[in-house]
Amino acid sequence: MATFKTTTRGERKDGFMQVYIRVSHRKRHGYIKTDKMVTRKELNKQGEIKDAFVINYCSSLIVEYNRRLNEKDIQNWSVGEVVEFLTKGDADLCFSDYARLHADRLIDRGQLRNSRNYILALQHMERFFGTNRIMFSDLTSMQVNAWIRSLNDTRRAKEMYPICMRQVYRAAVEEYNDYDNDIIRIKKNPWPKVKIPNADRSDKIAISPEECRVFFSAPLPESKVIEPLPELGRDVAKMVLCLAGINTVDLYELRKENYKDGKICYKRAKTKKSRTDDAYIEMRVEPVIGSLFEKYRADDNDPYLFNFHKRYATSDSFCANVNNGIKQVCKHIGIPKANWYCVYTFRHTWGTVAQNDCGASVSEVGFAMNHSHRSTTITRGYIKIDFTPAWELNAKVIDFIFFSNATSKQGNAKSVEEPQGKLFRLSPKMMVYARVYFRGEMFGEVSDIGFSNVEQVMDRLTPKLPDTIPVGCSVQFRIKNCDSQREVVYERTKGKGF
Repeated sequence: MATFKTTTRGERKDGFMQVYIRVSHRKRHGYIKTDKMVTRKELNKQGEIKDAFVINYCSSLIVEYNRRLNEKDIQNWSVGEVVEFLTKGDADLCFSDYARLHADRLIDRGQLRNSRNYILALQHMERFFGTNRIMFSDLTSMQVNAWIRSLNDTRRAKEMYPICMRQVYRAAVEEYNDYDNDIIRIKKNPWPKVKIPNADRSDKIAISPEECRVFFSAPLPESKVIEPLPELGRDVAKMVLCLAGINTVDLYELRKENYKDGKICYKRAKTKKSRTDDAYIEMRVEPVIGSLFEKYRADDNDPYLFNFHKRYATSDSFCANVNNGIKQVCKHIGIPKANWYCVYTFRHTWGTVAQNDCGASVSEVGFAMNHSHRSTTITRGYIKIDFTPAWELNAKVIDFIFFSNATSKQGNAKSVEEPQGKLFRLSPKMMVYARVYFRGEMFGEVSDIGFSNVEQVMDRLTPKLPDTIPVGCSVQFRIKNCDSQREVVYERTKGKGF
């Protein structure tokens, strides 16, 4: 049983001493601070308080403390738990403060993007309640349902925001309510009576291979900027499309150690914290984007694989600027504003082309795009995966979109750590098979010896292109060294490269 005594602790420079109630339990002492102050004049010779008003005030507190403790079984409580119960047991907790603490903990666990979703949800709820200090007692089922109704016009937030706030509430209940010791600081739960709507189904935003060919071959808008956004947008869109729909955050975060033996090996940022296999995948880099890897490659002393972080502070900023660049290209080539593409268009397109045009099953598409599925990710968590089928499917998609008249898949990938000459060299004695494409259509091919470099090959193929190709449009030269069986793809722009 806990016992109480009114006492003082310490003396300030002005002579006043703070009044405390000492709590003794299981041979340990704790102190509860009051708002009363006394001087030595209010103490007797034994150092005990003799001020009648202070004694009466503290006595009433002790009576209340005894009443509350008599309702609990505190035999196994520590003195700290007794003090906490008496000082905070009936105090209303701040939901806003706890939600921010919860978001900070997500950041500490490396879940930065999830943390931002929680903060956005909290900020919306605070705007609805009209305060940035929402208390747990404010969250009644009526009020929470009213807040959710205010999200009806959103597509995804109406489901995501309430789920985030419900998760915060559950975490707080688990942390603050001690059911073993009958300490219930959060006394009500509005969520059983709350109906959370489903998010709207995502639009199928994939475009056709024909539209892809137009987008990637069309001339870019003129710009005086050294690194214009339309060029960045189209380049990143091509990297996304040719890496099985990789997300921009994963492109942005890639480190040099993630690229080896011609493959990018990484954990998908979106789901790596929630999957038993850490959302790990390996994707072979095909020759069609080899030049882009070189173009955006970071300095040798930079831990990042690409230099995107030099221009954009966060992956979100990078994604926003890529989307802006893609939209500028769409506007320039006359696509109606309602149909403008975004970077996610090309992730959807990869999956659609793989399934519809390359004969892949839905599960094969999901495997290559690193989608999570409970029945597979549990198994993937303890076996070593062969990602070759995903690479082969990716090569088929690239062939269909960029080289649709070709029947064979692309050759071996190359590593940016190795010089170009080491992997692809030509000499007059080597047999070369080369083709030139515009918007997926092959306009010429050559199979011959006598070439000393790739420029000579492209010079042989260029006259085969029609004169009707507009200035600024891009064509692809696909060159294969038949002796080494290595292949590269070069892209040139009319008016600049040929």
